[in-house]
Amino acid sequence: MPRLPILTRANADKHDLYERAVQSPEAEIDFVDATYRKLKGKKAALLREDFCGTAASACEWVRRRTTNRAIGLDLDAPTLANGMQRHVAKLTPEAQTRIELLKRNVLDPGAASVKALGGSPQIVLAMNFSYWLFKTREILRGYFETVRRSLAKDGVFFLDHYGGSDAYDEVKERRRIGGPRRGFTYVWDQASYNPITGEKTNHIHFEFRKGPPMMRAFTYHWRLWSLVEVQELLREAGFRNISVYWEGDDEKGGGNGIFRKTTKGEACRCYIAYISAEK
Repeated sequence: MPRLPILTRANADKHDLYERAVQSPEAEIDFVDATYRKLKGKKAALLREDFCGTAASACEWVRRRTTNRAIGLDLDAPTLANGMQRHVAKLTPEAQTRIELLKRNVLDPGAASVKALGGSPQIVLAMNFSYWLFKTREILRGYFETVRRSLAKDGVFFLDHYGGSDAYDEVKERRRIGGPRRGFTYVWDQASYNPITGEKTNHIHFEFRKGPPMMRAFTYHWRLWSLVEVQELLREAGFRNISVYWEGDDEKGGGNGIFRKTTKGEACRCYIAYISAEK
């Protein structure tokens, strides 16, 4: 088998690099699937992934059980097309019948999304901090209200959140991913933060062993919402039994990927948490 060429900006797919650097659909769906069963005493079947991007998590959901169905909503048509090519097309033909990606605004998922899914979703996901693009309380609460209305009676909304003192700093973090030929350096660039408005701009860059970097492969203009504010807005939107799941530490002081329900976090420099909110 011929060796793959050394990874460079010219032959790299930025969506593939992003997934390799920051996503773990298997672990995410492990958590969502197990937590729903604990909350509701049964397995869910219908899942909607908001801001789905390449829909890696929605595809992982339909792989789990033949009863599972998923839809993904996103406004970026090229990203959805990338997900169709790189993820949906690699599912079995039968599994492909149980997933659909729609170019649609999450503020108005509409009847088409329910029809595509075959019913109201039991689970809605808003991961990778994507909901932070809503910068006012009114708009974010409105999104949460839309999610609650669209959920089935036994529905649960899952979000993630990051914070800590490092989240407010204008810093760059570099992390090496992969080996010498197909590896790259992931750069998380917290370019600016305005403490008056809470608005921040983050970039993702990718650096390679040879050749120029891929600068600003992704750019995010967000509001840095606190964990307290998110919980308050979920309650105002009508959700109940809102829970926070805090990530534990590994032996090096980093995250260990194990999230446990708690009412007390740590005043650490950086944390990642999950949130569940029941209809």
